[in-house]
Amino acid sequence: MTRFTVAVVTSTIRSFGALRGGGRGSILLAVAFGWFLSISVRTIYPALLPRIRAAYGLSLTAAGLLLTVLWVAYAAGQLPGGVLTDWIGERLLLVVSSVLAAMTLSLVVLADAPVVLFVATALFGAGTALYGTSRFTILQRVFPDQLGTATGATMAAGDVGNAVMPPVAGVIATAVAWQYGLGFAVPLFLLAAVGLWTTLPGRQTAATPLREQLSPPDLWRTLSQPFVLRRTLLLVLWAVLFQAFVGFYPTYLMDVATVPSPVATALFGFFFALGIPTKPLAGRAYDRVGVRTPLVVIMGATAVSFAAVPFASGLPTFVVLTALAAGVLGFETIVISDLTGRLPDRTRGTSLGAIRTVYIGLGAVSPLLVGAVADAGHFDAAFFAIAALAGLTGLYAFVAIDV
Repeated sequence: MTRFTVAVVTSTIRSFGALRGGGRGSILLAVAFGWFLSISVRTIYPALLPRIRAAYGLSLTAAGLLLTVLWVAYAAGQLPGGVLTDWIGERLLLVVSSVLAAMTLSLVVLADAPVVLFVATALFGAGTALYGTSRFTILQRVFPDQLGTATGATMAAGDVGNAVMPPVAGVIATAVAWQYGLGFAVPLFLLAAVGLWTTLPGRQTAATPLREQLSPPDLWRTLSQPFVLRRTLLLVLWAVLFQAFVGFYPTYLMDVATVPSPVATALFGFFFALGIPTKPLAGRAYDRVGVRTPLVVIMGATAVSFAAVPFASGLPTFVVLTALAAGVLGFETIVISDLTGRLPDRTRGTSLGAIRTVYIGLGAVSPLLVGAVADAGHFDAAFFAIAALAGLTGLYAFVAIDV
């Protein structure tokens, strides 16, 4: 471990004490818990997909479409979520998002036909999308001098959920029924809504008029600034390679590397579990040294790990490569923290929502491309391609980012 790494770890640990000062700890906890639910319940879907297919008689194509509907709805909801953040404030919107998530998840559980299941899933994706942008802007307001660390802490909470909630849902579904594997999260969303309402501060500035928020010249002027374009491109590149890897790593382990299914699933959970320390460390690294150096280091390690997967054999090797690849989980924390702090105050939510719609939406295309390549018998080539993309992303960060 290098002296720099030790310094970052030590500084990160100390910084968490400062985050609790002035009653801000309860705010951070409430926002983190809401995000824990928002992201992890979406990752429950793949864990329960075989049971959902059996219940509704869905084909594999239809089951894949269900996941696509979930993530496309989530991407599409980012811009409206940003607009509403600037208009009504984070507190009310985060509460509304949590309540909508509880209501629409109840519809998913009670769906008595495939069409109802798909519509309810789309509504759930859109409802949780309202949380995505506003959590960043409330952290910017409450933790302006420690935004990277606070953002990393809340995003790490999401990885705790990704590592814990799908296995819990699987156990519940096996013991009772798949509906309970999703339904147990409904009261948790309502609990999150109560916590957010009682801890978050109300808005301190006048609402930004919708006409001003949605003014094409003003919005375009913000989004076309060079620093915004460069960081948006970084997020697009990250989303493409991240979704490609996450979407097909377990399948590759099982179908190509012949890793037993329980072991492959455990490795996948291990990948997300490593995000728990990775994201706060990445956020603290951003607070200390800026954007460029952490991004280059992350993408260098990611490129090596992705490229080595086709040559790996044996569980110890896959454990090492999975741990090395987990650094990519800290990439978004750094770029989003940097973007959020630079966007105009009055239209920060709208601008960030537009950016998130772009990179989440484009990233959702990559699993389809990887699947097509894999179906053509070139699964290894797909991993080499995303490894090359990771290398190019690191190179771009080094050349185009000045701090």
